[in-house]
Amino acid sequence: MCPIEVENVVFFDLETTGLGLSCEIVQLAAVSGAHSLSLYSVPRCRVQPRAAAVTGFRVRRHKLYLHRKPVLTNSLREVLIAFIAFLRMLQWPLVIGHNIRRFDCRVLARALDECDLRTEFVSVISGCLDTLPLARELLKDAGLQSFCQEALVRTILGVSYKAHDALEDVSALQMLYTALEPTPEQVLRHAFLLETTAGPPARNLPCSKTEGPCKLSGQRPLWEHLRQAVKISEEQKEASEDPESWRT
Repeated sequence: MCPIEVENVVFFDLETTGLGLSCEIVQLAAVSGAHSLSLYSVPRCRVQPRAAAVTGFRVRRHKLYLHRKPVLTNSLREVLIAFIAFLRMLQWPLVIGHNIRRFDCRVLARALDECDLRTEFVSVISGCLDTLPLARELLKDAGLQSFCQEALVRTILGVSYKAHDALEDVSALQMLYTALEPTPEQVLRHAFLLETTAGPPARNLPCSKTEGPCKLSGQRPLWEHLRQAVKISEEQKEASEDPESWRT
């Protein structure tokens, strides 16, 4: 693990089948400046009614739907590998999210363990940062009644956005973080390591409850639409396609 640094940052968010720590990932999104990633995976369990009402995700006949429209999906393992590749491109970033220490990082850690990818994941990041306690410190005298991300964005930035869509959430969080302007000392005070959010890594666990590859009918190989999922600014596109630029 590299020392925690604050020069490179990535904002990430998960949409899941529910609010419990045993829930599964439905959408994983990340953004860093002009770079963004958004991928979907068909969960092995049903989406809980309350979660479906909020996010619009539903599973029917092993296919994922968002607001009744089918969504292109990949296996959980492919989604996680794409996320790791995205992080590696950004050279040991600090991974930032809202309320991630109590929820998202725990769900992510369990998924990484199931696919035997936790070691690879922690090797490409500097650490993690939860903006919930950070915002509480920075805005302790602002008289706010809610520190949920949607309320903070509305109060600090004066805008509303499509909450509970992971890509919209991370895009809004990036703007909020910029507006809060935390100092390096404040960032380091609230930074943590993924290992502190969950138990020891589980090894050699399958990525699915069934035997065989981690792939469901209706999914397509990740490489077929990775270019569409990872959007890179025109100024950096040529460099990013150079294999030398992906080396760490």
